[in-house]
Amino acid sequence: MKKQLYIVIIAVCCILLIDQITKIWIKTSFNYYDPPVNVFGSWFRLLYIENQGMAFGTTFGASIWAKLGLSIFRIAASFAIAYYFIKQWRKGAKTEFLLAIGLVFAGATGNLIDSMFYDFIFDYDPCIGFNHLEGSGIWSDCGIVGKYETRHTGFLLGNVVDMFQFNVEWPSWVPWYDQNGDNQIFPAIWNVADAAISVGVVMIILRQRKYFPKEKKVTAPASTVSAEENTIRTEE
Repeated sequence: MKKQLYIVIIAVCCILLIDQITKIWIKTSFNYYDPPVNVFGSWFRLLYIENQGMAFGTTFGASIWAKLGLSIFRIAASFAIAYYFIKQWRKGAKTEFLLAIGLVFAGATGNLIDSMFYDFIFDYDPCIGFNHLEGSGIWSDCGIVGKYETRHTGFLLGNVVDMFQFNVEWPSWVPWYDQNGDNQIFPAIWNVADAAISVGVVMIILRQRKYFPKEKKVTAPASTVSAEENTIRTEE
């Protein structure tokens, strides 16, 4: 059982390390206005962006309490996942299932690290687009381009860094293809933590029968049942 634990701990540490290395590298090597960099042809590329909300760039409101609530939810989710992992490990769950739980934990923790510490580690520029937040009530003067409402900053309020994108469009024959719009199949920009969460969840969904096998009902043989019935009748 200890071997299982070591495997998952090593996997989680590797994911967190890769996640933070790629984020720090992107933040220190790319600018917000830099064009995307193709990695594998033009269908998979790197670009620097930050999001203020949940995974894959989804937002969660302009209030400071919305962001704090999201970060607190991430903390609670991380503790809940860790507790569930320990419980399953003690029950002797399969290594593959424990690894899937570990992937989700690593992803949630990786994005939480950004929110907790990045505002203290890196310089904050309120004039960059991903720091604008309409409805926040915090106005920043950006010189000749004017004033903008910007996001809240501090502990648990930082942005999450994203950098990967699949640049693949739907073929023109699909019914919902828009001649003048964005037809990307998966337009979201994501990071290693997002990928870890997605892989872990998909593993659990696709392999749930393997992870949660149904207990087979043990039925007594027909001859045994008949013998018991005859015994009861004899006694009567």
